[in-house]
Amino acid sequence: MAQPARFLYITRSPAKEPPAPRARASAFPMPTDYLEKILTARVYDVAEETPLELAPNLSARLGNRVMLKREDMQPVFSFKLRGAYNKMAQLSDASLKRGVIAASAGNHAQGVALAARKLGCRAVIVMPVTTPRIKVDAVKALRAQVMLTGDSYSEAHDEAKRIERRERLTFVHPYDDPDVIAGQGTIGMEIVRQATRPIHAIFVCVGGGGLISGIAAYVKRLQPKIKVIGVQPADSDAMTRSVRTGRRIVLPHVGLFADGVAVKQVGVETYRLAKKYVDDWILVDTDEICAAIKDVYEDTRSILEPAGALGVAGIKRYVRRTGARDRKLVAIASGANTNFDRLRFIAERAEVGEQREALFAVTIPERPGSFKKFCSMLGGRNITEFNYRIADPSEAHVFVGVQIHDRAERERIVRSLERHSLKTEDLSDNEMAKLHVRHLVGGHAALADHELLYRFEFPERPGALLRFLESMRSDWNISLFHYRNHGANYGRVLVGMQVPPQEMHAFRRFLATLGYPYVDETANRAYRLFLG
Repeated sequence: MAQPARFLYITRSPAKEPPAPRARASAFPMPTDYLEKILTARVYDVAEETPLELAPNLSARLGNRVMLKREDMQPVFSFKLRGAYNKMAQLSDASLKRGVIAASAGNHAQGVALAARKLGCRAVIVMPVTTPRIKVDAVKALRAQVMLTGDSYSEAHDEAKRIERRERLTFVHPYDDPDVIAGQGTIGMEIVRQATRPIHAIFVCVGGGGLISGIAAYVKRLQPKIKVIGVQPADSDAMTRSVRTGRRIVLPHVGLFADGVAVKQVGVETYRLAKKYVDDWILVDTDEICAAIKDVYEDTRSILEPAGALGVAGIKRYVRRTGARDRKLVAIASGANTNFDRLRFIAERAEVGEQREALFAVTIPERPGSFKKFCSMLGGRNITEFNYRIADPSEAHVFVGVQIHDRAERERIVRSLERHSLKTEDLSDNEMAKLHVRHLVGGHAALADHELLYRFEFPERPGALLRFLESMRSDWNISLFHYRNHGANYGRVLVGMQVPPQEMHAFRRFLATLGYPYVDETANRAYRLFLG
């Protein structure tokens, strides 16, 4: 077997500027000994050694010993200050005097700001205009200079790089930097030291890859039998796809619910380390993340942000997939910076994610007594939601939520209702139904000829809706519109538009130039049953 490469660790004099890197394809011309860098990382001037805690309720339910590495208990409620401070603590006096700059929509920004305050240097943080006010205020409270630019992280990053060149500041990358990776790797060092029983696997949330790269680089050098497993949202899986295809890919679009890991392309160094050290990858959906947030709350009374709960969601899926029993499984509870406004969405989706609620479209006869008979067919199950409006003289389409115990019970309900000649469709996995239709059930629109239905994501900023409307031709009538603010950076909008067939070419051109992510829902069964 090939031995791990031995790399040279270079110590810079704090009184001199580091030499400019040589021009070459790799962003990191000198290889790095991560074991040494992690063991000597300077993080504890600002970071705390967080506890490794048992989650008793979750452990009992899963039949395994589930441990939470509580990075949500850091001073900025996230692990990000470790890497940011370690990077900045290595800078020369001259670099610190000029200051640092970073692009971030949240946790990395707070880490850089806190590190700058501790080191007494200027920090400029470029944040998207869509960043929630709570995060902007948190960075300002740490006395960093905040600049709001663009709708996305990419736009903020580009602006930060322009300022870096113009003002000769040092750019502090959120993940693709050896010093940042080493700072995050101290979490792995702590887990190995704190564990009192052998660990089967560590589950780590993954965005750009800095956290899992640091943890894996340490753990695999000292205890290679411990599995390191990356967990990503199914709609933000840049690292998973990159490792499986053998090259760094760029996602055309990323999901925004777990905004802390919404990265279109992973780092050069983080990709190399993840490909070398990480054992497996798990993808989870929004409902599973919400259920994991609830699980952690029930055990700790703490509320993780969506990205912070990915490790727990990954453990649950891993146990279902492998049947693991009596294993010690560690999840990184990586952060707790979430907006209070998002909790209503999380609570609504957690029950579905935990298989405690199922959503159905059921066709019942349009006559008195049908609803009572339908409820009796459900037995003693609790009905959590019931939406209906008359639309047909002979049939009624009802949108119903039912409290259940597991996925198998969903299937039993469908079979039972269909045995009684009630056509039933399970909508529990239908994103549009869960996000929009349950709030819109009200009958079909006879006037909505040539209606197309699309879901869009709008940045939560003034003027976004006006920009959308101004992009449309004035003769395309809006026949349906639904929007709810979930306290996130982006709003989700369902739009019905009446577009004559002969104008479909112009409509497709409109979609291409609009610049917002969209999904065609015209053929969605929930739409056809309740709204179309």
